Amino acid sequence: MDMKKRIHLELRNRTPSDVKELVLDNCRSNEGKIEGLTDEFEELEFLSTINVGLTTVAHLPKLNKLKKLELSDNRISGGLEVLAEKCPNLTHLNLSGNKIKDLSTIEPLKELGTLKSLDLFNCEVTNLNEYRDNVFKLLPQLTYLDGYDKDDKEAPDSDAEVYAEGLDDDEEDEDDDDD
Repeated sequence: MDMKKRIHLELRNRTPSDVKELVLDNCRSNEGKIEGLTDEFEELEFLSTINVGLTTVAHLPKLNKLKKLELSDNRISGGLEVLAEKCPNLTHLNLSGNKIKDLSTIEPLKELGTLKSLDLFNCEVTNLNEYRDNVFKLLPQLTYLDGYDKDDKEAPDSDAEVYAEGLDDDEEDEDDDDD
């Protein structure tokens, strides 16, 4: 199924501005580009395009609220400067299984001041000498690289983290009701 058709199905009669999460895994992108996604998806916080044949993120629309972007198992080899421009509030980026070979390719990510977690598993860049130290130097805003922090402590489960954040919000709402 192609990406445009999949987006249409995922909308399920909602307008793009109602969608907070969009999972497009394993659909087909024509010519390796993101298609059918527009800046009307202004509330989008989570986008997953795993294994869709992407070679570029150049056609990503402006998604100011996007926090988590899953791009693993594609053929992306560069052009990441687009992410800082289009997704300025990104906190989690998964580029595992792409064609990223050197540190200069990920250097534009230093413009993403909110980026906390970056995954590059199964990318050639991970074979470089002192890979982890160099990425943490290049991207000082990072807390986690490939699921571990600078001290090799494992990241907490991100789903649990999101769930806990949701609970905190609910508790605050309840406090407001008591006033």
